[in-house]
Amino acid sequence: MIPALRIKTLTLKEVGILAPNHAAELGGLRLARVQVSKGQAAWKTTLGCAPLGGAVAKTRDTAASSPRRGRSSGGALGTFSACAQMLRALTSALRLPGPWGPLRTRGCASHGATGDPEIQVRALTGRDQGITEILMNRPSARNALGNVLVSQLLEALAQLREDQQVRVLLFRSGVKGVFCAGADLKEREQMSEAEVGIFVQRLRGLMNEIAAFPAPTIAAMDGFALGGGLELALACDLRVAAASSAVMGLIETTRGLLPGAGGTQRLPRCLGVALAKELIFTGRRLSGAQAQALGLVNHAVSQNEEGNAAYHRALELAQEILPQAPIAVRLGKVAIDRGMEVDIASGMAIEGICYAQNIPTQDRLEGMAAFREKRPPRFVGK
Repeated sequence: MIPALRIKTLTLKEVGILAPNHAAELGGLRLARVQVSKGQAAWKTTLGCAPLGGAVAKTRDTAASSPRRGRSSGGALGTFSACAQMLRALTSALRLPGPWGPLRTRGCASHGATGDPEIQVRALTGRDQGITEILMNRPSARNALGNVLVSQLLEALAQLREDQQVRVLLFRSGVKGVFCAGADLKEREQMSEAEVGIFVQRLRGLMNEIAAFPAPTIAAMDGFALGGGLELALACDLRVAAASSAVMGLIETTRGLLPGAGGTQRLPRCLGVALAKELIFTGRRLSGAQAQALGLVNHAVSQNEEGNAAYHRALELAQEILPQAPIAVRLGKVAIDRGMEVDIASGMAIEGICYAQNIPTQDRLEGMAAFREKRPPRFVGK
């Protein structure tokens, strides 16, 4: 088990070894880590104490009496900003509270008008223990993202992100032929302009929660994933689709809208700017096979009679992840996600810090022992 404050144990010397090109820029990182729990003012103060390769602007900081960093030609500010974000992600990824009891099949506390939960959470057992499914089940509206469904999704994510027994989180649909039809436009018609803005902000927050979930996430698309439905899938780490029955696209421009829950940001990061613009400008719909050819989904599979082929392939993918060291997997996710937001030099520094957090784990020692003894490793997430 790694306490969150373990982050502060990386010394300047270790930083220099892990990221030699950033040793000077990260000179105050150890102090910043010790102080970070005391609040943002303390964080600013410690940043001001760090040595820089460029000039320091002596600006007044109302939150702290120490000098504050200005812009540096050496790129140090960007590195510190990236590391600050990454350290917050590390704290989340490595949060190890006491384990909950096994999750049973359940719905969330809030219910729809019929009294039936629109979101069900199921923790798999046996050889699949460690895989948790979120089942979207709103057949009357083709799993459209209405107020109740969004609230229940947020509630489920808030509970699951604290559960270290969850090693893979899988999103699937309980409605045949559809993954998620996007935003509930009928419900939105009843909203004022102010209410629309608030609701779209909640949708954006939901997608951010999915993207920031500490364990790997997989979207299993056996049917339509349009608008917000595709944005939900884009927020997941991995995507699997039925080659023919899955239909996906950011079709908001065909409704007089634009993607508002992360689509304009995550699609170009997935496919590149030019292709993302083409798909958003035209509102084009893609089959699962076409999506795989473009790199939008990881796998496209032929549909079966039950209409759940993508789910079964996603489950196989989750089973491949399941036996791997969970802390290493979570740290790998942090390193990739945070590293993609910055330049490669800063990304290498982030990777080094993540790697350092994995060194004292029991799982790393178990992996070395298993290799030496020529046996499968037994990782426990500590």
